[in-house]
Amino acid sequence: MGNQTYLAFNNQTNSRRSFIKKGTAGIITALAAPSIISCANSNESGKKKLGLALMGLGYYSTQILAPSIQMCKNTYLAGIITGTPSKAEEWSTKYKLKKENIYNYDNFDEIANNKEIDIVYVVVPNGLHKEFTIRAAKAGKHVLCEKPMAANAAECREMIAACKENNVRLSIGYRMHFEPNTQEIMRLAKDKDFGDIRQISTGAGFNMGSFDSWKSKKELYGGAMMDMGVYPLQAARYSTGEEPISVSAQTFKIRPDKIEADEITSFQLQFPGGTVANCETGFHANFNYLKVYCEKGWYELDPFSSYNGIMGKKSKGEFNFKQVNQQARQMDEVAWCIMNKKPMRVKGEEGLKDLIVVEKIRESIAQGGKTLMI
Repeated sequence: MGNQTYLAFNNQTNSRRSFIKKGTAGIITALAAPSIISCANSNESGKKKLGLALMGLGYYSTQILAPSIQMCKNTYLAGIITGTPSKAEEWSTKYKLKKENIYNYDNFDEIANNKEIDIVYVVVPNGLHKEFTIRAAKAGKHVLCEKPMAANAAECREMIAACKENNVRLSIGYRMHFEPNTQEIMRLAKDKDFGDIRQISTGAGFNMGSFDSWKSKKELYGGAMMDMGVYPLQAARYSTGEEPISVSAQTFKIRPDKIEADEITSFQLQFPGGTVANCETGFHANFNYLKVYCEKGWYELDPFSSYNGIMGKKSKGEFNFKQVNQQARQMDEVAWCIMNKKPMRVKGEEGLKDLIVVEKIRESIAQGGKTLMI
């Protein structure tokens, strides 16, 4: 995929900015108060920090990842990959980046000769994840790839194989796995403090106000399910600690003349232990919640997947965890695992598991909401 093709993606408007503005403000507050930041681990190996290059300088990289990496102990911003010369100049000045550490999408493969860059964080649109993950792997660079991992399960498998063949590590950007309240949800799934989990209700969406974004285009692997929908899917899986055995799904549109891809998607999952999960996502309204109902009580996070301000309570008390910079913890732990040759918390296989379910969701919708085995 050449530079001009990527620019067609890169020049689109990121229309969820207004919805996550509150979360961004929270991250800025957190960055101003390092005492409440808890990066994953200190570098006990005695090795240098690992250099990370951000690929794709849209909203998430600019407003969230770049400030967050300044808080890391085990990694630092060493370079960038962008198709926009003005951004290259701006970032070079702001972050004091070396000219030889700035790449575009055509000369990206030359990064193989750059010893200062150890990790490439792929933050380009969904349809480009596979190509650039594989190119990074062939260049001998470890990869942190944003979610959803790829367009389909087959692409995920190709990415996993490429990283293994080139002896580099692959992690997927599921930042919530590094967030304390979410980690408590995972513990509760394992220890069952409230008995068996009977039902989960979860949803994530925002009110899309600008319709020229690639997120609204079907052929570009946009749509609610491939954007916000991965959050409730992930929540259902980590809230049970199980993989779903069946799915049914429906999709709806309020503004079909403006949003080409799915605007609203609802899906239901059943798990081996009997738990049923009702999940929803959309570009039509702002919502973000996770509720878990058990035989002896309940617990919830609201919001459950925002950049900051995750709040939890339960039928017996409240969650009392400090707010953290999710992205800093994520990037720091990835670097630490690479340096210390430890297993990744979130491997490529985790992204594959989601796309296997997403494919069944698409299939169920195509068959009028039919319940399908996974």
